[in-house]
Amino acid sequence: MDKFIIHGGKQLSGSVEISGAKNSALALMPACLLNAGKNTILNTPEVNDIYTMIKLLNSLGVESEFYNHELKLDTSRIKNQIAPYEHVKKMRASIYVLGPLLSRFGYAKVSMPGGCAWGPRPINLHLEAMKKLGAEIELEEGYIIAKTKRLNGAKIHFDVSSVGATGNTLMAASLAKGTTLIFNAAIEPEITLLAETLVKMGAHIKGIGSSTLEIEGVEELKPVTTKNIGDRIEAGTMLIAGAITRSKINIAYNNPEHLEIILDKLKESGVNLIVNNGIIELDANNSIIKNVDVTTAVYPGFPTDMQAQWIAYMSLAEGTSTITDTIYLDRFTHVPELMRLGAQIELRNNSAVVKGVKKLKGAKVMSTDLRASASLVLAGLAAEGETEILRIYHIDRGYQRIEEKLKMLNADITRVTTSEF
Repeated sequence: MDKFIIHGGKQLSGSVEISGAKNSALALMPACLLNAGKNTILNTPEVNDIYTMIKLLNSLGVESEFYNHELKLDTSRIKNQIAPYEHVKKMRASIYVLGPLLSRFGYAKVSMPGGCAWGPRPINLHLEAMKKLGAEIELEEGYIIAKTKRLNGAKIHFDVSSVGATGNTLMAASLAKGTTLIFNAAIEPEITLLAETLVKMGAHIKGIGSSTLEIEGVEELKPVTTKNIGDRIEAGTMLIAGAITRSKINIAYNNPEHLEIILDKLKESGVNLIVNNGIIELDANNSIIKNVDVTTAVYPGFPTDMQAQWIAYMSLAEGTSTITDTIYLDRFTHVPELMRLGAQIELRNNSAVVKGVKKLKGAKVMSTDLRASASLVLAGLAAEGETEILRIYHIDRGYQRIEEKLKMLNADITRVTTSEF
């Protein structure tokens, strides 16, 4: 079990490159199940969730090679359509194999997914969509068992915009017979890239980038080489690392348009930003952090995956700010840990009211989920003295060796192996 030791209260400097997006890679990988052949995904991040998905795909019969961010998946010899609990329990994105397996093979047995230990994140939207496409669905001993002779196109309206359900339905509909219409589809960059990759495979999809998608099913899809987008959540996290330490840093990130709301909020908080040719220059040198309220929303709104990091940032702002999460109403397990560092935060239902303090002080804290871990790292960078963060295996799920990137910005952070839990 590893932990981080951070000696904070110091300004950062320098440049860092942002990795490929975990969330989009986790959709592209199961999409390869829709064809029989050798696929390549470039710019794949080396994070634990990716390795978990590789193991899951290997258990289905996919042959894989992963080196220098280039992931090769040979899907020509799938041996079974059963996604076992031992892999699925670690990650909710495992549900993405449901649609491709069902659509290509007519059968899928997928364990109920796991992942972060906070909040109900039901998969009913995925299952209802598969039913509308003509699948028979049963829940048995913790497994989803889906069967069909062939999926048929249908009209599917999501009451709630869902990235996961949109992605699963897109993949399933690509090999279905006839036309599928998805209304209130997610428009996140991860979904746009998935749809564009499916089109490269030979799928017929209209409305890419909009909330209404039209998919005309085809008989088969072909293998492709595709390039993953940059990770907007890692980019936002690194920018806040610079802002919370009142520093001047640069990040190399090729998709700044995906960060628009975060950049706007950072400017509102008092930092200077220049975006030019894939480089974002942040200058918060000795600036005063202004209080800025945020409310999470589906893309292009403020992402729920940045909520915890923003609370850490606002803990040092002048005045009081309110951070409301409308996506996951109880995603606040990081709040008690931030308060151990001296933050003043009051929870009111799905909102955190943050009264800025003059300084944070180092303490021993514990990670509870992926983005909560990031918020503690940010707070530790700004806190005076030593901060010890336990259970950092959470952060390894979604950030590629974050301590090494922070060291490139001259942060004093060390990974230490420990027997503590």
